Amino acid sequence: MTTSDTGTHDVDPAVRAELTRLRDSIDNIDAAVVHMLAERFKCTQQVGHLKARHQLPPADPAREARQIARLRALAEDAKLDPAFAEKFLNFIVAEVIRHHERIAEESGNGTAASTPA
Repeated sequence: MTTSDTGTHDVDPAVRAELTRLRDSIDNIDAAVVHMLAERFKCTQQVGHLKARHQLPPADPAREARQIARLRALAEDAKLDPAFAEKFLNFIVAEVIRHHERIAEESGNGTAASTPA
C-alpha cells in the first residue's frame, strides 16, 4: 500500500495529514504481519520436515480444530470478527498443508502426501 493523496487534493491539510499518519501506521502493521507470517512459515517448514522424517500425515485435523477455536476466542477478545479470523487461519493452514505435502513428496514419503487433509 501507499500513502498516495490521490483523490484528496481538495481535503483540508489537517485531514490529509491525519490520513497520511494513519496510512503510514497501516503500512507499518502490514509489514509486521508479513514478517510474522514469514517467521510462522519458517516454523511450519520445520514441522513439515519432522513429519516427513517420521512418516506423519501433512494435516492434523484435531490440532487444526483446536487452533480455530483458540483463534476465534482471541479474535473475540480483540474485537475482531471471529469468522474472519477463522477464514484467515484456514487459508494459512491450507498453505501449510500444501508445503507439508510437497516436503513429504520430496523426501520420498509418498504415503504421507496422500493422507487426507
